[in-house]
Amino acid sequence: MKENFDKCYALVIANEGGFVDHPKDPGGMTNLGVTKANWEAFLNRSVTEAEMRALTPDAVKGFYRSMYWDKVRGDQLPAGVDYAAFDFAVNSGVNRAARYLQRIAGVLDDGIIGPKSLEAIKSCDPDQVVEALCDMRLDFLKRLPTFETFGKGWSRRVAEVKDKASGMA
Repeated sequence: MKENFDKCYALVIANEGGFVDHPKDPGGMTNLGVTKANWEAFLNRSVTEAEMRALTPDAVKGFYRSMYWDKVRGDQLPAGVDYAAFDFAVNSGVNRAARYLQRIAGVLDDGIIGPKSLEAIKSCDPDQVVEALCDMRLDFLKRLPTFETFGKGWSRRVAEVKDKASGMA
């Protein structure tokens, strides 16, 4: 839903935390949920560790809108579904979040939310979409080799997203 980006962004950024460079995290150096590689691709230039450490929520807001919210078509998704899909995209990739949404809606899961996908998603009960999307997301996360290291936090995050997204729906 168009007017939900700021609220959804605040929720996502609160879950992402600050600067980390965990050796078991395949994303590598990350701040506010933005990996160094993705930030460099977004800026189209190399960045230093100091630049990564200096990121602020205001500085990365456009990145989140462009790289995740817009790609899952957050402005056109029902309230609640927008947040669940956005957070999923940030945490596990746009393509995966879009494909799971499409599966729930019963359309071709090509990973691109287009007009047919939007129509199908909008015809579903938002609460059921949120519940199914979060359940599928957690099932995916449990299959990752890094679940033992990060699973407790991921499980908590998915539960919180499910609760808050259901409240928005």
